[in-house]
Amino acid sequence: MIAIAIAGYSMTTDPQRITGNLSTAAVASPATFGGVVPDGEWHQYGRTPFGQRYSPLDQINVSNVKDLKEVWRYQTGDVKRPEDVGETTYQVTPLKVGDTLYLCTPHNWAIALDAKTGKEKWKYDSNSGMNPNRQHQTCRGVTYYRDTAAAPGSACAERVFLPTSDARLIGLDAANGQICTSFAEDGVLHLEKGMQYNPAGYYYSTSPPVAVAGKLILGGAVNDNYSTKEQSGVIRAYDINTGALIWNWDSGNPDVTTPLAEGQTYTTNSPNSWSVFSVDDGLGMVYIPLGNQVPDQLGMNRSAHVEKYSSSIVALDIATGQVKWVQQFVHHDLWDMDVPAQPVLFDMTKSDGTPVPALVAPTKQGDIYVLDRRTGEAIIPFKEIPAPGGAIPEDHTSPSQPISDLTFSPPPLQEKDMWGVTLLDQLACRIQFHRYKYEGRYTPPSLVGSIIYPGNFGTFNWGSVAVDPERQIMFGMPTYLAFTSRLVPAADIPPKG
Repeated sequence: MIAIAIAGYSMTTDPQRITGNLSTAAVASPATFGGVVPDGEWHQYGRTPFGQRYSPLDQINVSNVKDLKEVWRYQTGDVKRPEDVGETTYQVTPLKVGDTLYLCTPHNWAIALDAKTGKEKWKYDSNSGMNPNRQHQTCRGVTYYRDTAAAPGSACAERVFLPTSDARLIGLDAANGQICTSFAEDGVLHLEKGMQYNPAGYYYSTSPPVAVAGKLILGGAVNDNYSTKEQSGVIRAYDINTGALIWNWDSGNPDVTTPLAEGQTYTTNSPNSWSVFSVDDGLGMVYIPLGNQVPDQLGMNRSAHVEKYSSSIVALDIATGQVKWVQQFVHHDLWDMDVPAQPVLFDMTKSDGTPVPALVAPTKQGDIYVLDRRTGEAIIPFKEIPAPGGAIPEDHTSPSQPISDLTFSPPPLQEKDMWGVTLLDQLACRIQFHRYKYEGRYTPPSLVGSIIYPGNFGTFNWGSVAVDPERQIMFGMPTYLAFTSRLVPAADIPPKG
């Protein structure tokens, strides 16, 4: 009976729970939200160019949220197909502009809905096709733009830009979903231009570009661990009306941002940016979360530029694409610890009441970096701590890695953390635990197999965090999942066929 009582108690009690109350008092008044967005609208992925994911609306609150009732429901009709790749996912954040919602689906349909009724206004199918070589089949959102120079109600005065999984960016009339033929090549921007290698399915933009200062600025996702001849991770800015290339920032050639000449190519297999950018138009900077070079778990033969820019946030000049600052969060990344999330911008109020332009960067390893977005310098301190060694002889590890004073990184795993439905299951997990190499965070991949914790799904990933700029509170959802990583010598891989 005692054992049953203990089991029942453990099943209904969360040992990690911390109870408390959040203050409702405003620290910053008035707060800075970024951009010009009406209170009841959501114009960009994170609502405004600052990416705060914060709504100033107060009609729904803690006292009445329990009374909410469903008003309408809309089914997109886009479903996972038998021939889809494994990572076919619905990750969209819809936009609300006026009385219309704009969204996209995993197979790259753009849809406009009446926000009050849920009635479909229009649907556009990009016909991006199916390709088994794609690693991702998703769309995190579309980009909205209003041309203030165009006559109200004229064709394409308001536009929606749709990224597709066959490496296109399509300009659509926000009023009716028709293609804006004056943009790029009959409404279509082809993102494979300038790539030395272009295997179909290996590259496209999974996230919406940012629209700022007459430009569309975007990066692209590459397939992890597929090839050493991946497309470039170049960041490009295009004229938002014509689709003409204005500048390109290639981390392999970071000082030359003038448009690439015809016949030239960008640096192959450079760190890419697959997530969402943030913008401070007042400072003239766009903030880019960068990933790692493929192959993600092997660091041999990386250039000095790769070692500098991978797994970092880089701030670029909106007008020219020139680097303003860079801050790296993993040195010589062997774990696929991309900076995965949109940086969040807000004006942090210091204890003396002085506001500081801040940037919040959540990372896969669980650290939250809070930087001065003007310079990239730390507001909340971070330091270097010793990191495990023991990479394969052909590679090396960084002797230290950064860690923020604000971190959700979990404590190292121990044998007692192994879980099983029965005692035998737990015993099997404990045996497996000791078979792997594990020396805590940043244990390098190995031939025998290593435990990577947190794994590269991240403590934080593309969902980022939200910041209440009035109360100066951050909301996040850390997740903890261990991965295993084992390197296989090429000689041990059986030939195909």
